[in-house]
Amino acid sequence: MIPMYPYYSQETKCKQVPITFPPQHQDRQPGLEYLMNPLPISDNPAYKGSGKLNGKIAIITGGDSGIGRAVAIGFAKEGADVAIVYLYERKDAETTRQMVEQYGRRCLLIEGDLRQPDFSAEIVKLTLKYYGKIDVLVLNQGVQFPQKSILDITNEQLEDTYRTNIFPHFYLTKAALPYLPHGSSIISTASVTAYAGAPLLVDYSSTKGAIVSFTRSLSLQLVEYGIRVNAVAPGPIWTPLIVSSYSAEYVKTFGLETPMKRAGQPFELAPTYIYLASDDSSFVTGQVLHVNGGVMTET
Repeated sequence: MIPMYPYYSQETKCKQVPITFPPQHQDRQPGLEYLMNPLPISDNPAYKGSGKLNGKIAIITGGDSGIGRAVAIGFAKEGADVAIVYLYERKDAETTRQMVEQYGRRCLLIEGDLRQPDFSAEIVKLTLKYYGKIDVLVLNQGVQFPQKSILDITNEQLEDTYRTNIFPHFYLTKAALPYLPHGSSIISTASVTAYAGAPLLVDYSSTKGAIVSFTRSLSLQLVEYGIRVNAVAPGPIWTPLIVSSYSAEYVKTFGLETPMKRAGQPFELAPTYIYLASDDSSFVTGQVLHVNGGVMTET
């Protein structure tokens, strides 16, 4: 039996969040959410939208599952239509589309490889054709390949990690920027590892550090155009990335090192992205918001 942590919704109904997880591993990245046990919690039924993103159009990379799925659902509840970009996880992407549409919003699925520079131009072209505009970019794609020693990080792994985690931030921003109006928002997914480090994730952590610097520098460049650039730095979150990168044995204790003694669920991050995408954060740019279960970081 999986130990569960109760949290209380706005409706005071007790919910259950897993504290620990059964051992499991998937051999391919990105992982597949529909194969996970238990499934990540992407939607908090107690969260009621209030029109914060009415009429907005958002592109969400890695939007098929995990954090990206939760953000897509949260945006839909707040009135936005979304385009979600994914590599090959078509079944997960279809589930996300259905979850978005149940809240009365549209969801465009775009399949392809963000490591290819030309694909970003295609994403923008398809989004503009389908929706007519772009207001929000959520740059959320990522891979990680734990290694005990830097000597075990091959050139191929190093290039794959960087080409996936940080290069598309440049590709997609460059492709979308000519179409982003005043008041637009760019939001990246960084990581607690950019601040606290992670001995098994030297290459991954360094790409997340690059995302922090990307966020700060780009925010200064775009502030005069009224485009805000921020990031979210999650702690350990129960997503397909975890079961596809760590051993089954490691998964059993995933998240227990946080002060809250558990991993987070994707739905617990969504309101932070909503805040950064909405006018609620109109005086916020160049910042990284930490959602990590209580880990203290130097910002």
